[in-house]
Amino acid sequence: MTPSLNSIVSRLHLKQMRLLIALGDHGSLLKAAQQVGLTQPGASKALQEIETTFGTALFNRTNRGLEPNEVGHCVIRYARLIHTDVAHLRQEIVGILRGHGGRVAVGAIMGAVPLLTEAISALVERHPEMSVEIVEDTSATLLSQIEAGRLDLAICRTTISQTPQLYDSIKLQDETLAVIANVDHPLGHAKRVTLTNLAEYRWVVYRANMPMRLLLEREFRDAGIRFPLHLLETTSTLATLMLLQNNPSFIALVSIDVAQFFSHHQMTRILPLTLASTSEPYELVTRRGAPRSPGAQLLMDELVGLRSEQV
Repeated sequence: MTPSLNSIVSRLHLKQMRLLIALGDHGSLLKAAQQVGLTQPGASKALQEIETTFGTALFNRTNRGLEPNEVGHCVIRYARLIHTDVAHLRQEIVGILRGHGGRVAVGAIMGAVPLLTEAISALVERHPEMSVEIVEDTSATLLSQIEAGRLDLAICRTTISQTPQLYDSIKLQDETLAVIANVDHPLGHAKRVTLTNLAEYRWVVYRANMPMRLLLEREFRDAGIRFPLHLLETTSTLATLMLLQNNPSFIALVSIDVAQFFSHHQMTRILPLTLASTSEPYELVTRRGAPRSPGAQLLMDELVGLRSEQV
């Protein structure tokens, strides 16, 4: 029977987390003991206490040393997360005491990356000792990370959530979409293109049920054209760019901010396709009722300031 959460929390210590990480790194009790400043008998006793805490063995004892079993790999992974979180905690405390805000973890969907990076550039220019973690993913994943406390804020959409009441949100800006392609795409110099022209090309798109994907499917449906069957699905800006760079016939649907950035640097070109549909606006999202760190508040102020400049 797995021990209760209260039992685990009351018996587990941070030094034991360090030992688990060292065991995962070395697979040797002796080397792990040396790394965390314990004797080998002391490390052996600590490992027994850890396994008792979790109510199961975490390692297989072999002639090559200690090999994590499935539960062991899981526990070590979370030990690393806990260790990282404590390091971030210290970093944020130092930042608060020095008056520069410390650290902030922020997420963004692909189309909002240019807006976010502009805000972060301004932030670190004003606060050069600020540390920022940036996560690019879908709205669903970013919201789950906000709820879990892994992110301080995100630029995404709460409309995809079944529990939008869990979040506070501020509308940042509307999203306009564009179709981009390799600079040598066969239709790159056309004055106007239609969905019919593009239907047979290979599309790079978001996964099914994502807002941008649904919009594109609606465009094809309203035009009476079958939606392309063989898609390349990704949420990564870099993967999208690399796919277009590697194949002159690929096309992708992205936000106009991403499209203009790529076009400005002559990495891709914007195809002259007019879309009838409009996308939902970006929101600046935080967890409702959660306290805001100084770093998070500074970044939010930068983002809201950019919104005000665009109005």
